Parts: sequence; C-alpha cells; structure tokens
Amino acid sequence: MLLATLRDETPDGTLIVVSRRGDRFAPAAAIARTLQGALDDWDRAHAALASLFAAVETGSVPTQPVDLNALAAPLPRAYEWVDGSAYLSHIALVRKARGAEVPKTLRTEPLVYQGGSGVLLGATAPLVLPNPDWGLDFEGEVAVVLGATPAGTRSVRASQYVRLVMLANDVTYRGLVPAELEKAFGFFSSKPATAFSPFAATPDELGPAWQDGRVHLPLRSTLNGVLVGDPDAGAPMHFSFYDLVEHITKTRGFTAGTILGSGTVSNEDPARGVSCLVERRMRETIESGAATTPFLRPGDRIRIEMLDAAGRNVFGSIEQEVVAG
Repeated sequence: MLLATLRDETPDGTLIVVSRRGDRFAPAAAIARTLQGALDDWDRAHAALASLFAAVETGSVPTQPVDLNALAAPLPRAYEWVDGSAYLSHIALVRKARGAEVPKTLRTEPLVYQGGSGVLLGATAPLVLPNPDWGLDFEGEVAVVLGATPAGTRSVRASQYVRLVMLANDVTYRGLVPAELEKAFGFFSSKPATAFSPFAATPDELGPAWQDGRVHLPLRSTLNGVLVGDPDAGAPMHFSFYDLVEHITKTRGFTAGTILGSGTVSNEDPARGVSCLVERRMRETIESGAATTPFLRPGDRIRIEMLDAAGRNVFGSIEQEVVAG
C-alpha cells in the first residue's frame, strides 16, 4: 500500500492512503491521525490501513484526487534521520573530489551520519540557495522507515523492522563540506533539510524488486528535463538496508519512525549517469582535468523518481525548483 501525509495546520499533517496509481486518496484519520501514530501502533494500524488501501483500489470507499502540492513529506518530522553511504562508487568519487582518502574499512563497515529530522520537506518544496558559492547539489537516495528496532539487531533479523520505503533528495551545500569535515566533527550546516517522495510504500508493494534489503530498480534523475542518471539501486548497494540496521543498532535501539537512508545511489558504469552533480564533476575532472558542470542555480528544476518494470512511478516524483534565498 501507499501512504502519504496531507498538510494541515498541525506539524505532522493528516495520514492518507493513496491508490496504487498515485492519483486518488482516502483519509485514514479514523485509523491513525498521523503516519507517526500508525507506526507507533503498527500491529493494529497496518491491517486496517491495508483494508482501506484495498477499498481505495476497488472504489468501494469515497476518494479524492491527489494534489502533490498539498502533500508534506510522509513524515514531516521524525525522531531520527540517519543517512548511510552504501554505494562505494559514490564514496570513492566524492572523496577524490575533495582530495580525501577512502576509509580503510570501506568494504566492511558502513558510513553513516545523523541529519536534521525536525524539518523534512515535501516532494515539491523549493530548494533555497542563500549563496551560490555554497555549491547546491541534489542527492537521489532510497530510504526506509523503521519500526521500533532494538539494540543489537542482526542483519538476518532486520527485515521485520522495515515498515516503509520511499525516496529522498539529501541536499548538500558542497562548498561548505570541506571546512566542516576538517573539524573532524561531521556534517551540519552543509546539510539543509532533506526532501522525500510524496508516497511511502510498504515493501510488499515493490514485489520482486524488494529483495535482500535492497530496491532492485533504477533511480531516475532529470535536471531541467534532461536525464542525468538512472543508476541501478539494487545490486551496486554494497551494504543492504539490513546491514545498515545492524550497524546503527550496535550500541542503541531506535524508535518507530526512524528514517534510514541508503546514501546517494551510484554505479561504477558512467553510462548509467549520476544521482548527484559532484560525481559528474569528478568524472569530468578525471577525463579532462577540470569540472565543467555547475552546481544548481536558481530556476533549475530537479526531478527524482523510480519506475517499476511496468513503468509505474512507485513513490511519486520529487520535483523541486531552486530559488534564491
């Protein structure tokens, strides 16, 4: 099933159930007023939401047309937003871009950082650029929403804690990254609010594309209507979401509603393009000695989406315009 959040006067919005085509919805407030509420009571809410989803699909309940501009992020705010970096080709290219070595544990231990989760953007929210020198970049990712996950969860048991799957645009100000990381204390100002796809899907909605804790579909990104990449999000994901769960729960548990990101989807094959501009710039530097692709500027529009084998836009599109701050 597909779930989404309709913006209202409250910080967490109102939960709705969306049709498989993403064009109609039914309110779900009688089951749970918010998505966080549903996640907190998942054993009960899941069955009721699935029944409502079936009714939406058969047309046996009243529905309304979906207006993507009226939707918030599925979770407009979350207890935690933990982002990994599970695609090794992305790590290698980005580290090379800033003249840094890859970690010695690259293949054995995932990279993660904790992003800001108090303000999460809807799929059509503008991308604000206060200063062009900050180097605004998009980053197309896959993310999962966890149920309450105990400390010490092993990867072989992690599947039972994955509630939902969605897409993310983990925006980065590339020009602010080097100075921040030089302090050896992690990202902060270089990571503004993250945007998420309009719909969050239960893993079963992906069918055979959801395997081994990975989404085996291409992630398609277009900039100003031009394709910049459609890398495979599946097999090249070195650490699965199950591996990432094991890593983050090494010393503590996580509450229901925690969002866990894959990191920028990336393939070694240049023909598959990119899910962020810094990778393209690094490849340009390797090939010709200098980067020629600019970072995002006011008026640019980035679109991130994932189509299944039948051409269905599974999560709806993240489509954002850059505006001057």
